[in-house]
Amino acid sequence: MFIAIISDIHNNLDNLKKCLFWCSDNKVEKIICCGDVADLNTMTYLAQNFSGEIFVVEGNAETYREADLGIFPNINYCGEIGVTDFEGVNIGFCHEPEKINDLSEAAPAPLDFIFHGHTHKPWLENKNGSIIANPGTLAGQEHQATFATLETKTKKLELKILNDL
Repeated sequence: MFIAIISDIHNNLDNLKKCLFWCSDNKVEKIICCGDVADLNTMTYLAQNFSGEIFVVEGNAETYREADLGIFPNINYCGEIGVTDFEGVNIGFCHEPEKINDLSEAAPAPLDFIFHGHTHKPWLENKNGSIIANPGTLAGQEHQATFATLETKTKKLELKILNDL
């Protein structure tokens, strides 16, 4: 399974459109969003322009309400932390890196990958057997616009620079 990991959109619809177009062209099946989508218009665009499942955690810049998301059948809202399994790959995700310990405690099994956002800086480290990664900021604030992809079969994680696509 091919998934995209995005974070910190901050209502930048131009960059979101470019990312979703790339996802469509490259047969991305699911998206994990590590928060800071920002408002309901951006969430609506995301939900209506990606046909697969979208797993979203709350960021600190959200202005939508959780109750607003019930109209989107492809959005799985996870609150502050999310834990899922894609084809035997255990994944945890949150917005703020301070929540990583909460993910590990909530997970029913050791996590292969932990994704977070908030800092806008792409980051990768191996800690206690888990790959911890920040896909950067899709908005391109403070750092160039980036997102990540993960091929679950091979566990290959890649950073994508939006301007290079």
